[in-house]
Amino acid sequence: MTKVITTRRSLLRAGAGLIVAAPSIVRAQGAAWPNKPITIVVNFPAGGLTDGIARAFGQSVSQATGQQVMIDNKPGASGNIGAALVARAPADGYTFLHSVSSTLIQNRVMFKTLGFDPDKDLTVVSGTSSGVLPVVVHKSLPAEVNDLKSFIEYAKKNKVNFGSWAMGSSAHIFAQTLNEKYGLTMEVVTYKGEAPMWQDMGAGQLQAAMGSPQAMNALIVKGDVRGIAAPSKVRARVFPNVPTSREQGFDDDAFTVSGWLALAAPAATPKDIVKRMSDLWVAAADSEPGKKMMDSFALVEKPMPHEEVMADYERLKTVLIPRIVALGMKPE
Repeated sequence: MTKVITTRRSLLRAGAGLIVAAPSIVRAQGAAWPNKPITIVVNFPAGGLTDGIARAFGQSVSQATGQQVMIDNKPGASGNIGAALVARAPADGYTFLHSVSSTLIQNRVMFKTLGFDPDKDLTVVSGTSSGVLPVVVHKSLPAEVNDLKSFIEYAKKNKVNFGSWAMGSSAHIFAQTLNEKYGLTMEVVTYKGEAPMWQDMGAGQLQAAMGSPQAMNALIVKGDVRGIAAPSKVRARVFPNVPTSREQGFDDDAFTVSGWLALAAPAATPKDIVKRMSDLWVAAADSEPGKKMMDSFALVEKPMPHEEVMADYERLKTVLIPRIVALGMKPE
């Protein structure tokens, strides 16, 4: 059957280079690091979950260390551009990447060339759960399209553009699995992050998409979208009456999202710096800016520290890479 994948090439890029103000707070006694500003490269535009957590947690790191934390948005190629920049950066503890796990896992299957080696060039410092990423449809779809079963029936008879924030993302896998299992020909439209995707959804150019509640919040408030599934173990707080995929009888693992937001560093970064940054990132979830941002995105799980996330990284590779290969998703 036909697999159609479209990449949105032109979009307005949201702001980059935000500097998070650093209050005058004394650093930990005897610490040699950091003694100058830290840069966190976010490989997606401003306005989405990856960017929001980086800014809030970066503010906490700044407050804890007394150093500025600069957020530098470098979107493009489903996160590969920003990731490659960090992979080539000096491994001195002053340049980090904040990304999604698909950049490090799925992209190696989705792209012929990444510009970096995820396993050799980067180490994952911490991982923050992406929470529940609801599947929603545009208000223009008939009211009876209110769950996965009715959505599949609609997609069999009508043209559907399904939005994904990146090539090979959980949204991409979700939509392509629907195509394969139910004989659909939905067009998966990939973006450089969530912000431009929800822009197009609001304009009615997408009939369905999947992503973070906060990023789509304006559309929820205006009634432009409605939830049809929570592809997770629990329901989305913003759509408490919308069942999970499994509650609706969709037991394929592709319909239950696995993944996290990755804070990564060049692989040769000293282990003591990796450990300290990991501790700072985990602690950031309990800071005032961290709590506020996590609450706005309905996140409840604390970030995983370095050793835990590295173990989960290896596990996810064994799960997700074969899944993409089985779907026949071809590299660009």
